[in-house]
Amino acid sequence: MQAQVFPDGRFVVRGHVFRAALGAHGVLTFKEEGDEATPAGVLPLRRVLYRADRLRPPDCTVPLEPIAQTDGWCDDPGHRDYNRMVRLPHDGRCEELWRSDGLYDVIGVLGWNDAPVERKRGSAIFLHVARTDYAPTKGCVALALPDLLRVLAMGVSELLVVG
Repeated sequence: MQAQVFPDGRFVVRGHVFRAALGAHGVLTFKEEGDEATPAGVLPLRRVLYRADRLRPPDCTVPLEPIAQTDGWCDDPGHRDYNRMVRLPHDGRCEELWRSDGLYDVIGVLGWNDAPVERKRGSAIFLHVARTDYAPTKGCVALALPDLLRVLAMGVSELLVVG
């Protein structure tokens, strides 16, 4: 099932409207690494990762797996593992998935720049937990934790991010 995401932060699925945080520089049709924009287009939900020490497994229709303290995501465009999940420590620049702030307690891995991966086209585009003030993301789509769990349980399998 598809959810629609609008540049004003509306996340709509089955007639339900949720508030979302998007990239600090809005939604762009041409995404580049580090531009802090959310990419426009159809983004399939590839899988869901979660902190098993904080939450029970979320109800969803895509593959689900717990994350570990050594999990990361390579955002180094010059590295062979660019835009892939990796084990830490790693010799490329990476984002840690095991965070203390709760933003990655649930991570929906979105299909952006992954089939095939192109250097500098953007990495680590996730559906994740929003900050309490809905501060902008670095390019991801973020929802309040209860809303994120609800949309996953509704069977969302892709996002249409409207540019």
